Amino acid sequence: MERALNFNAGPAALPKEVLLEAQKNMLNFNGTGMGVMELSHRSKPYEEVHHSAKALLKQLLNISDDYDVLFLQGGASLQFSMIPMNLLTEDKIGCYVLSGSWSEKALKEAQKIGRTEIIASSKEQGFKDIPELNTENIDPNAAYVHITSNNTIFGTQWQSFPEVNVPLVADMSSDILSRPFDVNHFGLIYAGAQKNLGPSGVTVVIIKKDLLSRSSDQLPTMLNYQIQAKNDSLYNTPPTLAIYLLKLVLEWAAAQGGVEKIAKVNEEKAKILYDAIDESEGFYIGYAGKNSRSKMNVTFNLQTDELNKAFLAQAKEAGFVGVNGHRSVGGCRASIYNAVPIENVEKLAKFMKEFKAKY
Repeated sequence: MERALNFNAGPAALPKEVLLEAQKNMLNFNGTGMGVMELSHRSKPYEEVHHSAKALLKQLLNISDDYDVLFLQGGASLQFSMIPMNLLTEDKIGCYVLSGSWSEKALKEAQKIGRTEIIASSKEQGFKDIPELNTENIDPNAAYVHITSNNTIFGTQWQSFPEVNVPLVADMSSDILSRPFDVNHFGLIYAGAQKNLGPSGVTVVIIKKDLLSRSSDQLPTMLNYQIQAKNDSLYNTPPTLAIYLLKLVLEWAAAQGGVEKIAKVNEEKAKILYDAIDESEGFYIGYAGKNSRSKMNVTFNLQTDELNKAFLAQAKEAGFVGVNGHRSVGGCRASIYNAVPIENVEKLAKFMKEFKAKY
C-alpha cells in the first residue's frame, strides 16, 4: 500500500522503519513466542526493552546521572497536575509563562493545587509570538517556572530557553528530540510521546533527582514522582507496547546520526514551507511571528475563508492528511515532526505553489 502524506499534529507520523520492525516482531518477540504486549512487565525480555529505552534516551539527550527518567501514563495533561502536586509546596508559588492553549491548561490545573503567578503572556496578541520574559522579576523563592517549548496550535517555539534562578519546567511534548538542548538547564522536562517519541500512551518525564524529595508521602501513590522513580516506573503495569515502540523510535533516531543530524533535516523541512509562504506575495499568510516560528508546526492562512476551504479540500484530494488548522484557530497547519520525510514536505510546498498559480 502507498503511505499517506501524514502531517497530523498528534498522534503523528512514525518512521516507516519502526513500523516495519514492530510488524516483524508482533507475533514473536525475540523468540519468546509472544508479542511485546503479551509479555509480563516483570519478565527479563520486557525489562531489557524498558532499560534499553531509558539508556537510549539518556544517550541521545546527554542526560546525566543527576536525573531520573520516568515512563508514565496519563499524557502531558496529567503532568499539568502532577507537577504542582509534587513540586508546589505551601510556602512557594508556581510561575507560568503563557504562550498558548497548553500552557493555559497547565496553569488552570496548578491553580487548583496551590499559589500561581503569570509572569509573561502573549495571549493579548493571539499567541502569535513567544512572550518576552523579564527573569529579574521572578521570585527567587518560586517553586518553579513553567514553559511550553513548542506550541502546536499556534505554531510558535522558544528559540532559546530563559536563564532562571529556580527550577525550569518545560512541556516539550511537540519538539523533544528535534533539536539539541542542554538538559542540565532544566529541573523537569515532560513530553507525551505521540509526536516525536512514539505512539500515544506513554509520557516521558526527566526530573532532577534533588526535586524528588519535594514529593509528599500524602500524595496518591501513582501520582508521586519519588515512588515512580524508586520503582523504575514499574510500580504498576506500564504501557509495554508503547515503551517498546518508543525504544524503536530512539534506535531510529540514533541511526539518523542523533539529535544534531535530525535538527539539520528539521531546519531544511521548515525552510521549505516557510519559503513557500514568504515567497507567495501575501497569498499565504503565516500565523506566527517570524522570530517565534516553530520548526515542528507550520501554521498559515489564505486570504479568505473560501480559499482556506478550497485549499484544504484539494489538499485532501491530493493525499495530504492532517493539514487542517486546530479547531480553535482555523486555517492550515503542517506538522513536520522528525518522522515526516523531507520528500513529503517538498510535495506539500509544490502543491502550495501550484494552488497559488491556479487561484
